[in-house]
Amino acid sequence: MDFTLTEEQIMIRDAARDFARNELLPGVIERDEKQEFPHEQIRKMGELGFLGMMTDPKYGGGGMDTVSYVLAMEEISKIDASASVVMSVNNSLVCWGLETFGTEEQKQKYLVPLAMGEIIGAFCLSEPEAGSDATSQKTTAIDKGDHYIVNGTKNWITNGGTASVYLVICQTDVEKGHKGINALIIEKDTEGFVVGPKENKLGIRGSDTHSLMFNNVKVPKENRIGEDGFGFKFAMKTLAGGRIGIAAQALGIASGAYELALQYSKERKAFGKEISKHQAIAFKLADMATEIEVARLLCLKAACDKDEHNNYDQSGAMAKLYAAEMAMRNTVEAVQIHGGYGFVKEYHVERLMRDAKITQIYEGTSEIQKIVISRALLK
Repeated sequence: MDFTLTEEQIMIRDAARDFARNELLPGVIERDEKQEFPHEQIRKMGELGFLGMMTDPKYGGGGMDTVSYVLAMEEISKIDASASVVMSVNNSLVCWGLETFGTEEQKQKYLVPLAMGEIIGAFCLSEPEAGSDATSQKTTAIDKGDHYIVNGTKNWITNGGTASVYLVICQTDVEKGHKGINALIIEKDTEGFVVGPKENKLGIRGSDTHSLMFNNVKVPKENRIGEDGFGFKFAMKTLAGGRIGIAAQALGIASGAYELALQYSKERKAFGKEISKHQAIAFKLADMATEIEVARLLCLKAACDKDEHNNYDQSGAMAKLYAAEMAMRNTVEAVQIHGGYGFVKEYHVERLMRDAKITQIYEGTSEIQKIVISRALLK
């Protein structure tokens, strides 16, 4: 075991930290308040290579390892989880899915601009009646020979209104169950494709979350990813990597809240001394720092498993489960340490607490992670 980061990994982490502090921090409270998508900041992230970090350079990406991606995700998430979820979806779900399973033509047409940050993508699995139960797809893709006709609705889609390319999971053959599901690439301006209103959310309010409607949308066969019936396996394999990104996001949210609480505890005085010198607060900080380090090691372990081509289903699920639960606990504690100031927006921690909640839900709820982990243990 070697816990030492390489010079390149340290450089990437520091570049992400500088970007978050200089570009994302100004206006982050206002964007949250107004539910504004960070268009300019995401454009700059694309220019700096943060939207295609792990993609092969021949497809416009950075060719970086998963460890570097986790380090960057943590730093971005400390400041703005609405920006980091765009980064996570584009890297972990869209770019990785296309590079790993797409055809050369699909990669040239879609992956290159996605990895270069010229456009962003969306991953469309959840439906009104198919969240955790991903096999119950009601969106249909009827085979018409050289094309499919897609009808249905997708819910809770990150980048729903700003994406240009959508990876949509559809049911082609109900009789085959999950083996009758396909993954299709659908472009935004396709006739019959309608983007619904933006969701008014508790957290990650700057993120662009929409429902999508497909009304007799014609999709050419060359836009199917993999063989007929590969869609469910594609979704599960892609989400396994996506969980590492969301685990790193949860880690970053918690770490950001902890850093704010630590700093505040050194400045705020009560009963004649800084509150950090009161054991009640000092012990909270000790617990927070320890839990954050545990989550960080779990994230890095999952990232190493992925980089070394080991099975990372279990380690990714463990990282996501622990980091998400830890982020919720620690952001609540950060608000508590701030006292009344923690309850107002200008101190940031109430926003981080609200942002933390979604990490327990999307890309597989904490309950689903326990199913993944227990199945792996019992095999």
